[in-house]
Amino acid sequence: QVQLVESGGGLVQPGGSLRLSCAASGRYVMGWFRQAPGKEREFVAVISRSGAFTSYKDSVKGRFTCSRDNAKNTVYLQMNSLKPEDTAIYYCAVDESSLGLVRGTTPQYFGSWGQGTQVTVSS
Repeated sequence: QVQLVESGGGLVQPGGSLRLSCAASGRYVMGWFRQAPGKEREFVAVISRSGAFTSYKDSVKGRFTCSRDNAKNTVYLQMNSLKPEDTAIYYCAVDESSLGLVRGTTPQYFGSWGQGTQVTVSS
């Protein structure tokens, strides 16, 4: 199983920014998901193994950017213009398929998950 280590969560005011990091033990398609209290886990962003392709949840388009540094096997989620409704535990996850292409954005495609990091947007 792929080892993932997340960091970067915290408390931020509405309109603020945070950057999440996820270091993996290899190079894979990687996704970001989040889960708010009482809600199901939902897709946020995904990036292909090369970094050439990204896809986002509609409500975060234009505010969140997913990128990667393949020399460090690390993926980032830059979150700007944060809103209270972005409050959730954020998880990174890996699609271990050897294709290196994004197969889908539902949790079933992702076999290894990080421990999660709390993001709280509040004044």
